Amino acid sequence: MSRLATSSLALAAALLAAGLPHSAEAAAPQVKTQAPGYYRMMLGDLEVTALNDGTVDLPMDKLLTGAKPGQVLRALQHAYLGTPLETSVNGYLINTGAKLVLVDTGAASLFGPTLGKLLGHLKAAGYQPEQVDEIYITHLHGDHVGGLLSEGKAAFPNAVVRIDQREADYWLSESNMAKAPEAAQGGFKGAMMSIKPYQEAGRFKPFEGSPQGVELVPGVRAVSTYGHTPGHNVYVAESKGQKLAIWGDLMHVAAVQFPDPSVTIQFDSDSKAARPQREKAYADAAKNGYYVGVAHVAFPGIGRLRADGKGYVWVPANYSSKP
Repeated sequence: MSRLATSSLALAAALLAAGLPHSAEAAAPQVKTQAPGYYRMMLGDLEVTALNDGTVDLPMDKLLTGAKPGQVLRALQHAYLGTPLETSVNGYLINTGAKLVLVDTGAASLFGPTLGKLLGHLKAAGYQPEQVDEIYITHLHGDHVGGLLSEGKAAFPNAVVRIDQREADYWLSESNMAKAPEAAQGGFKGAMMSIKPYQEAGRFKPFEGSPQGVELVPGVRAVSTYGHTPGHNVYVAESKGQKLAIWGDLMHVAAVQFPDPSVTIQFDSDSKAARPQREKAYADAAKNGYYVGVAHVAFPGIGRLRADGKGYVWVPANYSSKP
């Protein structure tokens, strides 16, 4: 054996003895977790934090209505998507400087194990549920209201819950639930269960909705957009000439409904009323160039619209790491 070879073997042995890395012994295990689901932006003097509750797989080819045969699948495939579609569930936290306002709360346990992350993400974002002053619910479907509860108790022990009186009158009515098909009664029960501890504590305060808007705290107002549900509302935050409209369920599938706003969904209480609300909201957002926040657009669900023929192009908010 040559002197060089002998020296190389001696060096390798020394490295092994010292425990120094000389080659990969095994691949690092995959972590398979996502970063905490929050994204923060400034809107004038308002701090807005998008909060993700998780995602849920939905058969959008079966749920979307009013589309031409094959249109939904073609639109999804054009966006490199398929069905079932992994669909985000988002809420939005607005810090006005005087009040901490949460718009929608996610599903908690009402929609299965892939949701229910909003409360943890709120904490990861630097806030505690006890700090939330007001909660504005766009509508009482389970994936927007279920997060009001945690382990059967009020998840936000100091918050006042606000919702359009028409929405409350419909979903919190035992007689309306009795008239509904059996398959739909679970939605009523989920709404009643979620609201109950706030009612009992005197912290449930519905408001009279208006299409012109009702200011709930300085900088944030409710605008009635009835159709998806009887009392559906959009919440609009404004500061220093900047605006964010939080749409709730005015729309559900970006790849389909931005190119064709006429497409509706089975979840609508009244599709004939929901469609013009969506079309009006799209047109106004595109014309005036303000931000929108959408419950079921891919997290963080914040962006702008640009008109494109008879449809619209979704322009996600540019990522910023600035405070």
